[in-house]
Amino acid sequence: MRLTVRVRPGASRTRVGGRWGEADVLVVAVAARAVDGRATAAVRAAVAEAFGVRVRDVGVVAGERSRTKVLDVDVDDEMGRRVLAALLVTQ
Repeated sequence: MRLTVRVRPGASRTRVGGRWGEADVLVVAVAARAVDGRATAAVRAAVAEAFGVRVRDVGVVAGERSRTKVLDVDVDDEMGRRVLAALLVTQ
């Protein structure tokens, strides 16, 4: 499934949940700073854990160096939609 996320690097703790803006954009806060791809790697790991998949099952499609990223998560579509819906309402 394709997933758009808004990254908040340098957070006090890593957290996946919440909606950014009016669209279905998932907020991912990571403790890693946006230096040398560390935040992107942390985002992939956090999203993988949230969706119950391996890190290698989460790829960056667009926005490698941007706070808004499009990810491809290799997860069953129905399960992915349920997890995403639950995460979007979590603050």
